[in-house]
Amino acid sequence: MAASKSLLSLNCIRRTSNVLSICLRAKLFIIIITIFSIMPSAATVRRSMASISSSMSIKSGISLWCPRSPSLDSHRTSLINSRSFHRRNFVVSASSSFANENREFVIVGGGNAAGYAARTFVENGMADGKLCIVSKEAYAPYERPALTKGYLFPLDKKPARLPGFHTCVGSGGERQTPDWYKEKGIEMIYEDPVTEINAEKQTLTTNSGKLLKYGSLIIATGCTASRFPEKIGGNLQGVHYIRDVADADSLISSLAKAQKVVVVGGGYIGMEVAAATVGWNLDTTVIFPETHLLPRLFTPSLAQKYEELYEENGVKFIKGASIKSLEAGPDGSVAGVKLENGTTIEADLVVIGIGAKPAVSPFDKAVSLNTTVGGIEVDGLFRSNIPGIFAIGDVAAFPLKMYNRISRVEHVDHARGSAQHCVKALLTAQTHMYDYLPYFYSRVFEYEGSSRKVWWQFFGDNVGEAIQIGNFDPKIATFWLDSGKLKGVLLESGSLEEFQLLPKLARGQPKPLKLPNLLCRDLDRACIIIIHFPRGTT
Repeated sequence: MAASKSLLSLNCIRRTSNVLSICLRAKLFIIIITIFSIMPSAATVRRSMASISSSMSIKSGISLWCPRSPSLDSHRTSLINSRSFHRRNFVVSASSSFANENREFVIVGGGNAAGYAARTFVENGMADGKLCIVSKEAYAPYERPALTKGYLFPLDKKPARLPGFHTCVGSGGERQTPDWYKEKGIEMIYEDPVTEINAEKQTLTTNSGKLLKYGSLIIATGCTASRFPEKIGGNLQGVHYIRDVADADSLISSLAKAQKVVVVGGGYIGMEVAAATVGWNLDTTVIFPETHLLPRLFTPSLAQKYEELYEENGVKFIKGASIKSLEAGPDGSVAGVKLENGTTIEADLVVIGIGAKPAVSPFDKAVSLNTTVGGIEVDGLFRSNIPGIFAIGDVAAFPLKMYNRISRVEHVDHARGSAQHCVKALLTAQTHMYDYLPYFYSRVFEYEGSSRKVWWQFFGDNVGEAIQIGNFDPKIATFWLDSGKLKGVLLESGSLEEFQLLPKLARGQPKPLKLPNLLCRDLDRACIIIIHFPRGTT
């Protein structure tokens, strides 16, 4: 009886189509590798998989690639409670009812993460005819940090413009213009945000009504700017938020006509916008509720150095202030900012930079969210709780392995790294967990004619005791020490060599000697940072 059943099964298999036979052999090949741990190099596996997949047309309705089972990594300890990941077959239908031609992989989002993910698909030979990117913007993915830096330079001081900062120029890579995506066989859908997801049917619906199909979905929607409520003037003409090129273009148009600017917020956006607006020779006031600039990172003494520099450039600060409302003038445009103490600051242009929120909609109806840090909860390979759905960049709440906590990082460096790690894990034999070292930086006053250019970098964790070295002339460094180890380091106006040492210091966490020597002397010339400061400046 068993033999008869086997023969019957074999005859059934022989009668299947050539496409399904290829698919079965491909999946059998993957299973054999998994079970017997016959692990050739990642490049060999990638070439083999790409070869098998390329033998089939995507329109045949088959997708070979699916999330890897956690069992591939015997050392993994999940930081996502009550999660189980299972291998799942993704069927990409050939139905003409779907608007996208490329259905095997779909990326939703048009920022840094999407651009770097696209490059990684191309590098692995899995983009042409397989990858579709859906964006709410009118442009191919670009390096978003430029919008509050070079993009806002005065018009006579060589401002940045597209296509100059398409990804991946920010990391020294190729400039991926719209033509680049066409040449690589990547389908682009512009100005059509996704408004609905059906995870069971593996479909997306866009604002225009397009129905899209996916095999594997990567959510790279980033964040949206936090806004003032309409009832206190948050939508008045002349009130600006910056998140995309359209926002920045609108702001530049207003800057050309403005006289008095108020920037609300003392964080990254506020500092970078204020540095730009004084370059336009505009009266600029920065208002924030905290006691000093960038309180999430700067110590009070470090913030004081930057505040003094800004004041020398004409920026005025109102600290510890709460805003009651934005006031409209006779023409309905913003005319002032009214504080809770009754004071009104005149303004014909207001820029709100009070943070951002992860853009989880409409995916919050399908995947699990992290209620502590916000965003879509993923593991160290950026897999959500739904097989076949991944999240990267600002929107992802991921395990920060180095510090053993769940984190969500709004920074271009993480957008790049998470995109590359996720796609490599999806397409290759890579199974190691993402191990990110927190990194932040800012560059301001870099336009022509500026008396002092500012560029600082931070790596690590700003916990524990902060030790400041230097006089800001131009260098200054801050080291954070906790439990007898160096945890974080910030350096202003360092040389390229010095900046390159910072991540090594933060990741190595050396034990300091007694001050003022501060650092142990055996960590690959780490003391170069100290040597470059005059003695006695601690």
